[in-house]
Order: sequence, then structure tokens, then C-alpha cells
Amino acid sequence: MLRCRTTIPLLPLRRLLVQPRRPCAAATSSAGAGDATPVSSAKEPPREDDLSEESRSRLVRDTCRLLELRDSWSPKLEAQLRHLLRVLSPPQVRAILRAQAEKDARAAFEFFRWADRQWKYRHAPEVFDEMLCLLSRTKLHDPARRVLRLMIRRGVRRGPRQFAHLMLSYSRAGKLRSAMRVLQLMQKDGCAPDISICNVAVNVLVVAGRVDKALEFAERMRRVGVEPDVVTYNCLIKGLCSARRIVDALEMIGSMLKNGCPPDKISYYTVMSFLCKEKRVAEVQSLLERMRNDAGLFPDQVTYNMLVHVLAKHGHADEALEFLKESEGKRFRVDEVGYSAVVHAFCLNGRMAEAKEIVNEMISKGCHPDVVTYSAVVDGFCRIGEIDQARKMMKHMYKNGCKPNTVTHTALLNGLCKIGKTSEAWELLNKSEEEWWTPSDITYSVVMHGFRREGKLKESCDVVVQMLQKGFFPTTVEINMLIHALCKEGKPVQAKDFMEQCQSKGCSINVVNFTTVIHGFSRQGDLESALSLLDDMYLSNRHPDVVTYTVVVDALGKKGRMKEATELVQKMLNRGLLPTPVTYRTVIHRYCEQGKVEELLNLLDKMLPRQEFSSAYNQVIEKLCAFGKLSEAYNLLSKVLRTASQRDAQTCHILMESFLTRGLTLQSYNVACRMFQRNLIPDLKLCQKVDSQLAVEGQRQAAGKLTIKFIERGLIKPEKHGN
Repeated sequence: MLRCRTTIPLLPLRRLLVQPRRPCAAATSSAGAGDATPVSSAKEPPREDDLSEESRSRLVRDTCRLLELRDSWSPKLEAQLRHLLRVLSPPQVRAILRAQAEKDARAAFEFFRWADRQWKYRHAPEVFDEMLCLLSRTKLHDPARRVLRLMIRRGVRRGPRQFAHLMLSYSRAGKLRSAMRVLQLMQKDGCAPDISICNVAVNVLVVAGRVDKALEFAERMRRVGVEPDVVTYNCLIKGLCSARRIVDALEMIGSMLKNGCPPDKISYYTVMSFLCKEKRVAEVQSLLERMRNDAGLFPDQVTYNMLVHVLAKHGHADEALEFLKESEGKRFRVDEVGYSAVVHAFCLNGRMAEAKEIVNEMISKGCHPDVVTYSAVVDGFCRIGEIDQARKMMKHMYKNGCKPNTVTHTALLNGLCKIGKTSEAWELLNKSEEEWWTPSDITYSVVMHGFRREGKLKESCDVVVQMLQKGFFPTTVEINMLIHALCKEGKPVQAKDFMEQCQSKGCSINVVNFTTVIHGFSRQGDLESALSLLDDMYLSNRHPDVVTYTVVVDALGKKGRMKEATELVQKMLNRGLLPTPVTYRTVIHRYCEQGKVEELLNLLDKMLPRQEFSSAYNQVIEKLCAFGKLSEAYNLLSKVLRTASQRDAQTCHILMESFLTRGLTLQSYNVACRMFQRNLIPDLKLCQKVDSQLAVEGQRQAAGKLTIKFIERGLIKPEKHGN
């Protein structure tokens, strides 16, 4: 395992860059030979289209077919794969790795490892590069580190690009420190960094939100002779804009001109995008002038398209339309995509008159609206409840030779569902084949949620059944929403049947779905069905979580089956699940309700070492007071007086008031005295009430003593209580 220090290594960059630039590593001249020849840099990998022919070769297809059977491998199949491996060229191996990574990068890495262990086979340098490149697009930093370590051990040539792949993988996994330690790994390997890996490091810091560190890193690059390029500056500008430091970003563009690195359009576009989000159009116009005058970059069609789309995306329709008109005034061609963005922005704001006006303007200028534009208008009408206008727009689409697609029809169905006409939407959905359009999973979900909001759960379940028959799968969240709705209406049996039906059709059923049904049975008092479903979870390899156990423990406690509840809590702890505050409150409530204080204390002794809950004993005393078990509560007082906190004082006050309510004034007096002994000051008014009640009851020895304790501590003045 590659080891290095834990701090973010910005300082070692100086030591790295002042070293003479020498070859990074030696590379084997052939797979079988052991001689090494120094190289100045790693060979660039072939372009993407270089592997298109290799991926279609029979050897690659046969190898991929065998790899798909990895779950049922036999010695015979492995022998076939080994034979194929020996005749595969390095580009073919790369094509196989790429094909496997499209499905799962882990599968590609497993094949890479398996092939490397075969006799008389060694990966070519470009295969190592391909594997690292594929892993850099994922969060699999451990496999990437192992590949790089194998390159070092084998003497395969490597350069900053290979280390940059590892850095990217660490960054995607959110491991900033490990990503920056890659620079130290380069130093240990004798590899001098170049501008490319420095740019990767800057971008990693920016993505992690460490803009100041990124600026510091760029400054140290300059000090040691690695001049930041336009990519470096653009990364920093992006970070500054993300941190809402727009003034610093503009100053950086100015510094680029002074440092001899003129900004490109991306530099300006980055700042403009941020300004457009905040509707700061005047500053955008100023920046366009600055781009033209300072950098000699003239706004083109791409510039205006960017401004229109960013403004429209954030709902600034008027400003987007203004730039669109300006673009037309400068003779730039505005296509249906630009118009559609503006139309969509107006529709989102509910300004349908302006949206229709733009559509008519498009037609008059010979720019025919496409299905995206019309769909935005249909959705806009549906959002404000004007279904008739949406239908007219769809007829207008047919008239202009533009057929509504799935998105258009889904928008109409969604509008019907929102105004309570889900049954009509369901009828239209069932006529989809007649009208030659194909519903999507989103279409079915829209109708399902419409029925659910209207309380028509049976129809909602019918939609899901048809959805499954069509090959679409609802999400676990959608399934759980229906299950919860059924249980809320007191229909846990139907909820269970629905869940089992979804599971039999291949839907992903998780522990939350099971827990919801178990809770539904528990609320109905059907404990046996809840326990039976808990057993079904084990059989279907769905392991209960702490919420499931809490629900079942609550149901057992409600029925007084405390022995089973205790066994279930112990089982939960043995499985390594930590109790939550809800678990503690549930256990405390049910055991106190049943008067099983001794069993509760034994259980808390096992739970608290696993997961600390500071107010556990406070809640026990308060619950015992609520259930009228004051003697048991008083016996536990020593457990809360250990810390003498304000939370403990609150618990003591509840116990004192409970004693007073039941006429046990002397016991309330004893609680106050114990509080004074722990230097915990009780409530003055409550103590005065206790003193008064003691005097009424004729308790002369105790009456007035609490007031004296306040006077002795200087909390009240004696003259006010001289009587």
C-alpha cells in the first residue's frame, strides 16, 4: 500500500518542481524482456475511434461473451478465456476493458487482474493506461492505486498523466487529502510534475470547495517556474464564481492579461453564467464590452446562445428574450432551440400569452417550432389549469405537421391529474396505442400519483400492475408511498399483497417497504402478521434495520410481551445495529408502562455502551412519573444527579411536582434536599410551594428549611422572608 503523510501537500510542490526534469520511470521494451529503456514521457493513448474496429472483432466479442458467464465459470470456460487472452493484441484488450467498464468498472478491473496473473502474459503499457483512464471516471480509487503500484513494480513507463488519473479517482470519491498526496507519490517515484497534473490538482481543490487552497497552489506553481495557463485560470475563475466571489473572478481575468496569458471566451463565459443566474444583466453587458475591448474577443452566436439558455434556465424570460432579439439584430441565426428555451422560461412563469406570441413569431419568421417547443407550451397551460387551451395547442401541432410525443401527452395527463381528473387521464393513457404514442414510466407514475392524491388507492395499484406488465418498474419510493397510503387507511393486508405482487414482477423491494407494512399491521394490533412479515424479511435476504426493530419492539410492548421485546433488542444489538433516540424512547415508554423497571435497567446497561444517550435515565424517571410509579422513579434519582446538569434539574422538578400532586410533600422535600447536596439549585417557586405545604401539614422540622438553604447560598435576601 502506498503510504504518505496526511496533510494536503501544497508545500512539497516546490521540492518537486526544482528537481531537474528527468525521465519518470523506465519502461519495458517488450513483455517478455526485462531490459528497461528510459523514456521522457508516457506515450499518449490512441484516440477513441481507434478502438472502434477492434471492438467489432470476433476475438473481442467472444471474450466479452465468456466474461458475461463469469458467475457460472468452470475450468473449461476459464481455459477457453486463457486461450483467447494469448492471441489478443493490446488494442483488443483495451477494447474488452472498455466494453466491461460500460457496464461496471469493477468487472473491467477484475478481468485486468485475472489476465495479469496468467502465465506468459504481461499487460502492455497502453493497457495500464486504459485501465487507469477508465477507473479515473469512477470513485474506485483503491483499484486505481493498485494498478499504479503494479506499474511501478513492473517498471512500466509512467508520467504525470497516470498519476493524474489516480488523483481524479480520489477526487470523485471525495478524498481530497488522498488526491493531493498523489503529488508526493510522484516525488517518491522521481517523476517531475507538469502543467497538466498541476491543472488537475487545481481543479480537484476547486471542486472540493477549497478555492483559497487552489489559489495558493497556483501561486506556488508560479514561484517555482510552472506558469499557470488559461486552463489553470479558468478553473480558478470557476471556483471563485462558485464561492460567489465575482469581484475576485473579474480581477483574475484582468491579471491574466497582465501576466501574458490572455483569457479565452470560456473565462468570460464562466463569469457571465454566474451573473445570468442572478439576473445581473447590466454587468453582463459590461463584461461583453470588456471582452471586446480588452481581449479582442467579439461576441458570436455561441456567446448569445449561452446567455439565452442560462437566463432561460433560471426563469429570467424577459432578459433571455432581450438577448435573443439582440442576437437577431446582429444577424446571427436563432434556431428553434433558442426560441424553445425562451418559450419554456415564459411557460414556467405562467406567462402563456407571451409564450404563444413567441411561437407565432417563430412561424412568421420561417422557424418552425418543433415538438419540444410545443410540449413546453402544452405543459405551461397544464400548469395553470387551462386544459382546454392545452388540447387546442395539441390540435395546432397536428395541423402544422408536428406530432405530439410522449412528453407532450404526459404533460397533458399531469395537468388532468392536478385538477382532479385522474380517471380521464387514465382513459387517455389506455388509448395510447390507438393514438400511436408510447407511454413511459414517468407517464404511468403521473397517473399513479394522481389516483393516490385523490385517495383512490385501488386504481393507483392497478396503474402499477399495468406499468409492470408493460415492462416499467416503479421506484421503491413510489411503491412505499402507495404502501404507506394503504396502511394509513387501515389496509395492511392489501399493502402486503401489493408489495408481494411488485416483488414477484421483479421490482426492487427494500427494507423500508417491509417496515412500512409491519408498522401497518402493528397499528391494527395484528402482531402475529407483523412478526410473520419480519420472518419473511430474513427469508428474502432483506435484513431489518433499526427502524424495523423499533417498530416491532413497540408492538410487542403494547401487547405486554416484554420477554420477546427484550430478546429482539438483544438480537438487534448482536447484529451491530445502534439504537436511535426513537429506539430509546420506545423502549423506555413501553417498559415503564408495563412496570418492568428492573428489566429496563438491565437492557439500558447493554444499549448505552453501544450508543450513548445522555438523557436515557431522565426519560425513565419522567415516564415513571407519568405512569404514577413514583417510588421506582425516586430510586433512580441517583443516576441523574451524577452530572447535575440543567436537564437533570428539569427531571427533578417533574418528580417534585408529581409528589406534590399526590400529596407526598415530604418526598418532594427530600428530592429538593438531594439537589442541594449535588449543588444543583431547584426552582425557587416550587420550593416555596413545598415549604408552604409542609407548614400546612404540620411538618415543623422540614417546613421553611428549603427557604433557609436559598438564603444561606445568597440566592434570596433574608429581609424579604423575615416572617
